[in-house]
Amino acid sequence: MPIETLQEILGWCSLINMGLLLWWFLAFVFAHDRIYGLHGRWFRLSVEQFDAIHYGAMGIVKMMVLVFNLVPYLVLRMLA
Repeated sequence: MPIETLQEILGWCSLINMGLLLWWFLAFVFAHDRIYGLHGRWFRLSVEQFDAIHYGAMGIVKMMVLVFNLVPYLVLRMLA
């Protein structure tokens, strides 16, 4: 696979994944009570536990996007 194709794929993956992460954050901020109510039916979670789980998961997803998408994209851009 040519490096240019890999750069393009990693660039689009980074953009799409960060967009999904932003969508998750905005949904969490503006629809917090609705999301909590939906998940509250399935799991016995306090609001603090619910917030901590989402905050931690958003951090993990962001780190994975950075490590597996954005950093390889930037390295390939520097090499080309």
